[in-house]
This record gives sequence, C-alpha cells and structure tokens, in this order.
Amino acid sequence: MNYVFFDIECACVYRSVAKICAFGYVVTDENFNVTAREDILMNPKGKFHLTDRKGGEGLVLPYEYEDFKKYPLFPAHFRKIRSLLEAKDAIVLGHATMNDVNYLNLETKRYRLPSFKFEFHDTQFFWMNVTGEYGHQVGLGVIAENLGVEFTPHRAVDDAYATMRVCEALCKREGVNLTELIEKYRIRGGRVENYRITPCSSMGQKRHYVEKEKERAAYHKAHEEFYRCVNKNMHKKRKGVLEGRVYCFAKDVEVDVPHSVELLLAIYHAGGKYTSHPGESNIYVAREEGGARYEAAMSAGAAFISYEKLEETLIKSGVKL
Repeated sequence: MNYVFFDIECACVYRSVAKICAFGYVVTDENFNVTAREDILMNPKGKFHLTDRKGGEGLVLPYEYEDFKKYPLFPAHFRKIRSLLEAKDAIVLGHATMNDVNYLNLETKRYRLPSFKFEFHDTQFFWMNVTGEYGHQVGLGVIAENLGVEFTPHRAVDDAYATMRVCEALCKREGVNLTELIEKYRIRGGRVENYRITPCSSMGQKRHYVEKEKERAAYHKAHEEFYRCVNKNMHKKRKGVLEGRVYCFAKDVEVDVPHSVELLLAIYHAGGKYTSHPGESNIYVAREEGGARYEAAMSAGAAFISYEKLEETLIKSGVKL
C-alpha cells in the first residue's frame, strides 16, 4: 500500500473557477519512506489573482509567475495526476482536502475532461478527531508547529511533504499506523465521483453535531422563556427604586435561565425596565467586559455591572429578590 499526499496551488479561485498552476505530490510506503515527489507546474491560462485563506489580498507563491506561461495546460498532466490519485494500491491524503478536490473538479469541467474518481483523507480532519475540536478548521502551519514539523508554505510539493510529516507525527503520537488511526476514530474517507464530492466523516463528528444541536435547542428554549417574561412585563408600569434604569443583558446572560428570569422580574417589580438593544440601555450586564454589545452600550453612556455582582447590586439598591 502506498500513501499519496498532494497539494494544489491556483492562480485564482472564484466560486466556479479554480485555475490550477501547481500540483505537488509525495508518495510514500506504509512507513512514510518517500518513494517519489514532484512539483508539477502548469499554465493556468489566466492571470494570477492571489488571496489568503480569508479572501484578503497579499498571498505570495514562491514561484516566478512569468515562467508558468512556458508550461503545458492542465489537460497535458491530467492522465498522470489521475493515475496517482486513482491508483488501486494508494491511500490519497491532503490537508483541507475538500478544497483541492474541488479545484480538480472545476478544472476537469473547465477543460471538459472526465471526472476524477477516488477516495481521500484529510490531515485537518484527522486533527479534529484526535483533539475533539470540530468547531473550527486548523491550518497546516498551526498543526505542523504543534507537532514539531517544519516546512516552507505554499510551494505545492513542500505543502504535500509537510502534510505527510504531519500525518506521520500524528500517527506516532497516537501510537498507531495510518490504517489504525482511521479505524481508531472510525473515520470514513471523502470521495469524488461524477463531479460530486462527499466530505470525510466520523463517529466523533456525528456526536459533535448531535451535541451542538442539543445546545442550540436548549439555547433557543431559554431565549424564548426569557423573552416571554420580557414581553409579559415590559408594558406594566411599576414604581420603585429602579425607576429610570434601563437594563440590557449580554446574550449569554439572557439564556442563563431560570436565574436571569428571576433577576429580570426583580428589576421589573422595582420599577426598572429592560431592552434588548444595548444602545438604549443605561446599565449593561455581562460576565465580562468586551464584545460588540458591550461597546454599543458603553458608546451610549451605559454603566457596566458584572453578572456575578448584579444580584448583590440589586439588593444594595433595596430590591427584593
């Protein structure tokens, strides 16, 4: 069994266009001994419009851009790339592999070539499963640094080599080989076929989604309960020591039901008011300073009270809880 690690660089990437200029790959045996590596350069047949991962300007590739005009177009390399990725004795891997597979998809459509057909794995997805952090995507550089792997970014073959080293280091840290790593975390590889891409998945990811859905449901339930109380009491006129005070809670304070509802009722019964708009408040309540709502409240001249001290502050003001 061989492992094929690959990475792609593009001259430009848009929603339905990805003009590939470099396909880098590293082939190893099952012990991560390198048997082949190459940076296949090609004419992207278009101008370079480079952005960083967030879409900002300024990404620089370590190539001479004028040289790309000398190289063949993508179709000239199609068979070789296809033979690498569709080899029956190979496990194909990348980092954030869905992106690169999508670039291949777009180029095959652009040149009216047959769809690729292969299964792939993703070291970024491996990292998510090992760490249990499914909520955000981690870059190759961050993972490499964490595992003590060095590399030069954005030369396709070097990124492919770094991906291999990250995979090797991750297996060593887990005390398993690649197949065992995949089995340990019950990972199912992604797949491209007939121009359709299926992402990688795992049992851990599925459990994460279930838990996040439970959290969202609990959040919405608490949010609705809090605002039922607001709507029920907002038009009632009461006199008390909090007349003239308009409170606004941070969102995470609002959903801390039932405690937030108890404090809200105490505010209303003492003549205070509540608003969901921080800019209309004169007292803003949060667990800590900072954030857009906090800034809006401070810009409107509101005073800040920490959530921990709110109950104590209300009691000192003569409010009965």
